[in-house]
Amino acid sequence: MQIKKPSRDSVTNAARRTQIVRAAAETIAELGYDKATFATITERAGLSSPRMISYHFAGKQDLIRQIVEDVYLAGAAFILERVKAQATAAGRLRAYLEANLEFLRDHPVELAAVTEIGPHLRDQAGEPYSATGYQEPSVQGLVMVLEEGQRGGEFGDFDARSMAVMMRAAIDAAAPRLRGEHPFDFDAYRSTVVDTFVHAVQQAEQRDAVER
Repeated sequence: MQIKKPSRDSVTNAARRTQIVRAAAETIAELGYDKATFATITERAGLSSPRMISYHFAGKQDLIRQIVEDVYLAGAAFILERVKAQATAAGRLRAYLEANLEFLRDHPVELAAVTEIGPHLRDQAGEPYSATGYQEPSVQGLVMVLEEGQRGGEFGDFDARSMAVMMRAAIDAAAPRLRGEHPFDFDAYRSTVVDTFVHAVQQAEQRDAVER
């Protein structure tokens, strides 16, 4: 069977979309959502006309949804690779926490853009997204890791969802600190968050063993 190669036009269009999304994220991060018009994005992207953006995106909502989707997919891929490399539930939990925090640290432009976009983002029905809605897939993923550790005897008896929500809150709390004006020791925060939660779930297992 002959494999059909992507056409030059499809490759060019994909590259143009990527260029526009990157320029839009940089513009929103620097100027804010309201000032990031198609005109300012066009200038930053080095395009000849805002019509080139309109050709690829139905409107500003379509464009900012693509920014958020790209950031979340990139983050998920980065985190999953780190998590899958671990052989134990404790190792996977540690990798998950570390990778989440490191992704926030290493992508300041994307982080600033997504934070600025948040209050303005709407779904296909025009309804606003909620912060808890954004977090839910991550919370569910954490619950799976925690319950796996409980089933395997690595972690103790605790409410996995409650623990996952607390972990997400600790991760998300780093975002404004990374962009804030006050000193923030990222390495110390990462170590503290990881050690605190890994110790907590393992201590729960030790308490259960003593009680038995």
